[in-house]
Amino acid sequence: MILKYQTGEEIQKGDRVLFHRERGRIELVAAELGDPEADWYIHEYGGGVMIIEEGAGRTFIPADQIDECEDLEFVSRTDVS
Repeated sequence: MILKYQTGEEIQKGDRVLFHRERGRIELVAAELGDPEADWYIHEYGGGVMIIEEGAGRTFIPADQIDECEDLEFVSRTDVS
């Protein structure tokens, strides 16, 4: 499964984003089994993304809600190793 922003870019771990117009980054992309950090989210929600917002904590968006999430905006990509 490939999770995408409304603008069509693939969501990737480390992406800088705006969420409800607040700066944040993608901490976790749960799109396929095999990543112990993400597997639980796939089993519970069918996948999704975890966002860390500056000063606001973490928010998980289930995969089936990402297409409708107008409050998640892609800003830039970073290299995460």
